[in-house]
Amino acid sequence: MILRFHALKEANSHVAFSTVAPTERPEEYFGSHVFDLSKMKQYLSKEAYKVVVTARETGARIDREIANEIANGMKAWAATMGVTHYAHWFQPLTGTTAEKHDSFLDYDFDERRIIENFSGSLLVQQEPDASSFPSGGIRSTFEARGYTAWDPASPAFIIDKTLCIPSIFISYTGESLDFKTPLLKSNSLIDKAATAVAKLFDKNVKRVTPTLGWEQEFFLVDYSLYQTRPDLMLTGRTLIGHAAAKDQQLEDHYFGSIPERVKEFFKDLEIECYRLGIPAKTKHNEVAPNQFELAPIFEEVDLAVDHNILLMDVMSKIARRHNFAILLHEKPFAGINGSGKHNNWSMATDTGVNLLQPGKTPNDNLQFITFMINVVKAVHENADIMLASIATTGNEHRLGGNEAPPAIFSVFLGSYLTALLDQIENTVPQDINVAREEMKHLSLDVERIPQIILHNTDRNRTSPFAFTGNKFEFRAVGSTANCAPGMIALNTAVAKQLFEFKNDVDKAVAGGLNKQNAILHVIHGYTISSKNIRFDGNNYSQEWQDEAARRGLPNIRTAPEAWKALVSEKAHKLFVDNSIYCERELEARYEINLEGYIKKIKIEAKVLLDLVLNYIVPTGMKYQNMLIENARGLAELVGEESAVPAKTLLKAISAHITGLQDNVNSLNKALNYADSLPSLAESAGSYSTEVRSLFEKLRYHTDELEMIIDNEAWPLAKYRELLFIR
Repeated sequence: MILRFHALKEANSHVAFSTVAPTERPEEYFGSHVFDLSKMKQYLSKEAYKVVVTARETGARIDREIANEIANGMKAWAATMGVTHYAHWFQPLTGTTAEKHDSFLDYDFDERRIIENFSGSLLVQQEPDASSFPSGGIRSTFEARGYTAWDPASPAFIIDKTLCIPSIFISYTGESLDFKTPLLKSNSLIDKAATAVAKLFDKNVKRVTPTLGWEQEFFLVDYSLYQTRPDLMLTGRTLIGHAAAKDQQLEDHYFGSIPERVKEFFKDLEIECYRLGIPAKTKHNEVAPNQFELAPIFEEVDLAVDHNILLMDVMSKIARRHNFAILLHEKPFAGINGSGKHNNWSMATDTGVNLLQPGKTPNDNLQFITFMINVVKAVHENADIMLASIATTGNEHRLGGNEAPPAIFSVFLGSYLTALLDQIENTVPQDINVAREEMKHLSLDVERIPQIILHNTDRNRTSPFAFTGNKFEFRAVGSTANCAPGMIALNTAVAKQLFEFKNDVDKAVAGGLNKQNAILHVIHGYTISSKNIRFDGNNYSQEWQDEAARRGLPNIRTAPEAWKALVSEKAHKLFVDNSIYCERELEARYEINLEGYIKKIKIEAKVLLDLVLNYIVPTGMKYQNMLIENARGLAELVGEESAVPAKTLLKAISAHITGLQDNVNSLNKALNYADSLPSLAESAGSYSTEVRSLFEKLRYHTDELEMIIDNEAWPLAKYRELLFIR
């Protein structure tokens, strides 16, 4: 009780600690903490600079001699920034980043003195302990060796006094132990596949790059109140808590005025983003109270993934300076919207063309339709794998819960494109018209207001995968997740589909059709075969669930069930046959997901038991004792009837405490049973059903007690206190 009210006092008398804002415009210090191309030109020879650029563009290897020069140049630049340490910065399968800091200090045995040294071998490779990270059995405790290797395509950057070198992470036996290695492989795969198809329309295309613009949603809460909630601190979400009388029902927070404290937080966060080369563009209030969003300009997929995972670390540090705690969990508060990370994905050619942008000529539009329908068909063929790629312990709270992502995977295209595909379906291929529809204008008949140009699609916030005008928005990625798994699945599925498309077109040409008619013929077939995945309506409605069942689309509501797709024959053909994962890596990721799921739910269960037994039940009993004295005194001094209200409360409290104790026993039994099961899959399934179902039963009794017990006696910060920044 004392802790909570002390925290409320702190929350109401906050002090924001701001960093000193640069006097320059953002463009003048953007990337100041990044060893980007402009700094490479300054600190490297022309030859070394050219080697790095070639490696970034083509994947060519950098030999150790050139690596020595690059390392020296990188160290010379870092020294001007006061840097004293370096670290390979990588993304193990924990879901967070990892780094081991080494100083530049070395010992010169000839001169017997300390010197500073940073060689090409130190830049290129390091050896962290691979057995201490999740590996799904690839590494055991007695097989600890692993390697990190520098990724030249992602520029080094400085955090505090450390030079961070983006790297991949592999085992001693060569298997990937990170998110980045398979992502880079999928980028190369889609480059080959998309370039081959793009050359059907423009022979000058030599390279296609997948692009990504993520939108990071998150909650901010007062740090002092956060410290009164063990569930928030240890699990990232509130396991108990009665709904506030007002939360998001008035829809007044979305795009509303950003609170002053949050503005100061965003100001410092943007400064740090710009220094690190993260092109932060958009910020706004989200739907739920205390929920916000930050989104950058599009970048190449691998760099965008690096920047997102870096942002999540940086924003937590900036928040702490402003007496905030960042909540990145997909569902930190029951009853209000959770958070996602919308991934806006497209493909760009080295000739400057967005392949998912409708064009100005029939040829351009035929190219657009080709790539658009291939993406739709790729998702249709691999919807279960796409769902598995974004299924997480946190995202499970949103699956089928009337928030993106729905448990049923579908594609939204909008009325114009849907009508176009319907026309293609019902037209002889050679008669298909791909002329571009002129931009429509919306007339409001209001003076002074200029014409509003209508897009060729509306927006569907209920769709897990929506076309939004010049890109597909993969809305189903969770807010805590690394973007890479979803992008790996999407890149690989689309690449496989594009290879098949090129092969089908070549067969049609060999059969006597000219190139354009061959393309139209294949598009016509794909439009029909992928129709089931397209849906433009309300994905949260019961009507859609019924319709999806008739279409044969899966409706998978739990993460353990979704992950089964990762070890299916289809996944093997998709990932192993295309050299994204070997079979052992794919199985390892399935096991890692299950292990992580079990551990996280078990932590939640133990925290919930702690809250019930050490916070809620003792508080209820103390309040019972006070009511007993109150009832006794009223009965003695005023009469038995006057004690009825107190006795009624006593009965209610007693019933809820009994309910808690009964369900505590049931939860302990469920935990023991789940742990006794012989396989990870069975154990995870039991945690998902039996164990989690008891969470809500315990929560019911705690939340009812919260509404009965005196506010001053309640030990935990309440929703009405956590959800509104003061």
